[in-house]
Amino acid sequence: MIAVIQFDAASARLLEQLEKEGRLPNLAELRQRGSRIELETPAEHFPASAYQDLYRGVEAGDHGLFYPFQWGAGDQRIRLAASFGGPPPIWDRLGEHGRSTLAIDPYECHRPHQAEGDLVCGWGMRERVVLERWSVPEGGDREARRRHGRPPDVTEVFGAQTPHELRRLRERFLTAPARVADLAIERLRERPFDLAWIVFAAPHLAGHRLWEVPPYIDSDAIGDDERQRLDETLADVYQEVDTQLGRVLEALPDDCDVIVCSVLGMDQNTSRADLLPGMLSAVLAGEGQSRGSFVASAATKEPRNPEDSDSGAIWRLRGALSGRLRAKVAAAMPDRLALELTARLELRGVDWSTTRAFAHPADNQGYVCLNRAGRERDGIVGESEAAELTEQIREGLLDFRDPDGEPTVIAVDEVADRWQGTAADRLPDLIVRWRPTSSVALSAVHSPRFGSVQRQGYGSGRTGNHTDGDAWAILAPRTGRPRDLTRPARITDIPATVAALNGVPLDGLSGEPLIER
Repeated sequence: MIAVIQFDAASARLLEQLEKEGRLPNLAELRQRGSRIELETPAEHFPASAYQDLYRGVEAGDHGLFYPFQWGAGDQRIRLAASFGGPPPIWDRLGEHGRSTLAIDPYECHRPHQAEGDLVCGWGMRERVVLERWSVPEGGDREARRRHGRPPDVTEVFGAQTPHELRRLRERFLTAPARVADLAIERLRERPFDLAWIVFAAPHLAGHRLWEVPPYIDSDAIGDDERQRLDETLADVYQEVDTQLGRVLEALPDDCDVIVCSVLGMDQNTSRADLLPGMLSAVLAGEGQSRGSFVASAATKEPRNPEDSDSGAIWRLRGALSGRLRAKVAAAMPDRLALELTARLELRGVDWSTTRAFAHPADNQGYVCLNRAGRERDGIVGESEAAELTEQIREGLLDFRDPDGEPTVIAVDEVADRWQGTAADRLPDLIVRWRPTSSVALSAVHSPRFGSVQRQGYGSGRTGNHTDGDAWAILAPRTGRPRDLTRPARITDIPATVAALNGVPLDGLSGEPLIER
């Protein structure tokens, strides 16, 4: 048996601090008897692709999945990422060969089709976007839910956070790890599995929302003592995950090979993605056309009212309506309907007959797609225009400055320069990488050439977000030994290891086994 346990989206510097303080004894013990390796990750460009790399065993260019709400060029609209096909996840590969899997809460994982065993998502916490509820076999989680109760709801609604929400989230994130461990231990006692894949997702979601108390919440709303308690939430969650990790490790068979990993890092939120639609509109409208202040809108052929053909309308909606109100509306709908509605609101009202480029939905890096003739259903940008348009966008975005005068954007990368593969046409054309400083208190950015772009509300409201690197794994084999690779280890090597140790062919996988017997 092999077990893969995700200490999900952990902050490298917080882990180091807590290990030095002796607050993560189980992780430290595992590191002592195993070996820690760094993993190459797509996070510099596509953080969410790390999960598809991990579960499907191929890189972003071959699965083309990089965000929960993703552009469909053929029907000229945003669709749920689950509606796109892709290579099968590792548990489907195992199922095809008669191997069984225990999986709990695989993050941003779409419902499998050929997996065998017990697989449950949306168990430790309810988060309708990234921990969508499903189970294999269908309904296999019902009896356990009757005994353990419903999972705590931590569904994220972009926008300003409130003191009440932060208090509630702290308690819910601290209860989730034990729910995951309890179910894992129950299932492991009931029957043997060939693979156990256990995900502690609380560090990930807590990192986004409780990296720190947002600076826009003043001391009248949260006093100093409570602020310190809330600021320590993430460390407390890590400590609780370590405790539950120890329980799961104890329940595994003595001959079980173990990999503990984090395929994304976490630190302060540097994203200005909610400002990108307005920045792009200002650049494409041209010098002297910006009227001094822009809101989030799509870029078009002719300068015009920036309220038309709007690719950033959903950010203004989030800024205008409180998160509590939007959460109540969404909670009244079935999960799938709420997700479909969100997808349809993205890029709603864009006039594709004049739109040359638009900002793709994002919450970390910024993504820009060209409306390419021959690729998009209603594309208008020809091959000869694309290079010039790309350079215009790059130069324009690099002209924007934060309030302190430093550049807002550090780079605008072309996807085709780095990412190729059978599904690379699903990826955006340009990736906007932001200045690596906190953006939480940012209210606007300014360009000497194109004017100012004002933030609507507080953007995503997140105080933490993903880093470009900080992916790692601890290999602790019982029946084998770590294998020497001729290149740096990659995320895709983990599913390749699972396949190899289960005697499943590696055909179609990008990685190499990290453990050999």
